[in-house]
Amino acid sequence: MSETAAQFRQETRQWLEVNCPEGARGPGFIPWGSSKIELKPDTRLWLERMAAKGWTVPTWPKEYGGAGLSKSEYLVVQEEMQIIGARPPLTGRGVNYIGPTILEFGTDQQKSKWLPSFARGDGGWCMGYSEPAAGSDLANLQLKAIDEGDFYRLNGMKTWTSDGIYGDWIFCLVRTDQDKPKHEGISLVLVNMNQPGIRVRPIQLINGDSTFCETFFEDAHADKDDLIGEINHGWSVGKRLLQYERSVHGGVNTSGAQVKQEGPSIIDIARQYVGVEGNKIADPAIRDRLLRLEMDSFSYKLTQRRVIAETETSAPALATSILKVKGAEFTKERAELQQHLLGMRGFAWEGSDFTTEEIAMNKNWLTTRAVSIYGGTSEIQKNIIAKRVLGLPD
Repeated sequence: MSETAAQFRQETRQWLEVNCPEGARGPGFIPWGSSKIELKPDTRLWLERMAAKGWTVPTWPKEYGGAGLSKSEYLVVQEEMQIIGARPPLTGRGVNYIGPTILEFGTDQQKSKWLPSFARGDGGWCMGYSEPAAGSDLANLQLKAIDEGDFYRLNGMKTWTSDGIYGDWIFCLVRTDQDKPKHEGISLVLVNMNQPGIRVRPIQLINGDSTFCETFFEDAHADKDDLIGEINHGWSVGKRLLQYERSVHGGVNTSGAQVKQEGPSIIDIARQYVGVEGNKIADPAIRDRLLRLEMDSFSYKLTQRRVIAETETSAPALATSILKVKGAEFTKERAELQQHLLGMRGFAWEGSDFTTEEIAMNKNWLTTRAVSIYGGTSEIQKNIIAKRVLGLPD
């Protein structure tokens, strides 16, 4: 390690120790900018301090609210945060999805308008892509955007809008030309959700939560100045945004902090529910499965670090699909094994004699069923890998 690198690490460690409040350490809520969610004092203070430092989006240019850190410096900040258990000060689609997209495709005026607000967490962002007839066949989207001079008038709907009931803004793929082929005539616009023309209806999921929503646009307005990229060329912009999204799911984005919050150690769960013999988990089959999972997870983390260090952009094009597929597999396997360790107590639900932790673990298992679907299904990612990485024919 060079003297400069060692000095940066020491300065980072000292700053974090002094400035990270106790209430922002350990598992807990990570803000994503929504004005409809009240933050606890320590969480708010942590966000303000990190935003002032430029470390909510550490690799962004300073003029847009970042700190201009290199990839190696970014990794140091993440490592030092993890050492003291500091939660990321800010997450979400603002800093991770639409922010990098505007940084790449936006005009100077759009960058100056939007990026500093993303870095401060001023407003929570939702994603308007999927529709009832446009899921994996996203180019079939039908949300109409009619040119009304200074603005577009939007009519149609989106579905699976994550956090829709708490959203302040939504970035949408819309159809701006009905007569062009379906991959053309699409544009990306930013839309204020706090207007009479937008209605949101929650969808209850199998785990009991309602984080996903249907979003209805009924003569809603979107300013023309908030068109990202060229009119009718939103498909290319939208695909790039998906790469940023998959980078987040693959753990290799460098826009915002991505210290992962760890739940209960799966080895500790095995000790509690399976038991130990000497210093070993009692069941040899469980030991073997745990070992393979931990080896895979460690290899995956090493790959993430290598990809972050090697890539020249914030969203590595080819690695995103590979890491998205494998990350989904490991997440589901961890949840499967965790529930298996609990035996019958892995079917915990409210109104029973199960513990809070057991109920949470069962809900987590139900939630992880979707990780191979959201952010691009594993089937779609494998097709991308086959075509773009392996060069196989259609």
